[in-house]
Amino acid sequence: MTTIDFIADLFCRIDDEMRAFPKHPQAQLWPSEVVTLGVLHALKGVGNRAFYRWLSRDYRPLFPRLPERTRLFRSLVTHRWWTLRFLAQPTLLGVIDSYGIELIHPIREGRSSRQIGRKGLSNHRWIVGYKLCWLVNRWGGIVGWLRTPAHLHDTLFHPLIQVFQDRI
Repeated sequence: MTTIDFIADLFCRIDDEMRAFPKHPQAQLWPSEVVTLGVLHALKGVGNRAFYRWLSRDYRPLFPRLPERTRLFRSLVTHRWWTLRFLAQPTLLGVIDSYGIELIHPIREGRSSRQIGRKGLSNHRWIVGYKLCWLVNRWGGIVGWLRTPAHLHDTLFHPLIQVFQDRI
């Protein structure tokens, strides 16, 4: 499967789910295009500039009305809640676990005024970053997730369990 086939298949699946969302008269992209671009950005796993460069260089024909880079990413942030409808359904058996994401080495903590994350313990080691908690159903689909700074305790993830406790 080529990348163009993958993007087209992803767009079709998202568009089928997003039919109820109308396009704003002043918007350049349809809601399904915004969600598709957001999912592609998450899957690509690179920064904003690199993603936009890749998208506009290689796949501009797929998104002919692609807005300017900062406008696109403001739109992704504004409409990020649209992606919640693509989370998996909870099942009786599931797994919840947290994982520490180290953004910088702990020795480098405090060197930058724009530091992201805090210093804390994750899996018995010090990290500077965030803890990400995933709730996964029995088929491996992501049902829900939360993120906290690394210095906070894992009991803050209990509300995620309580949200889905009554839905099963």
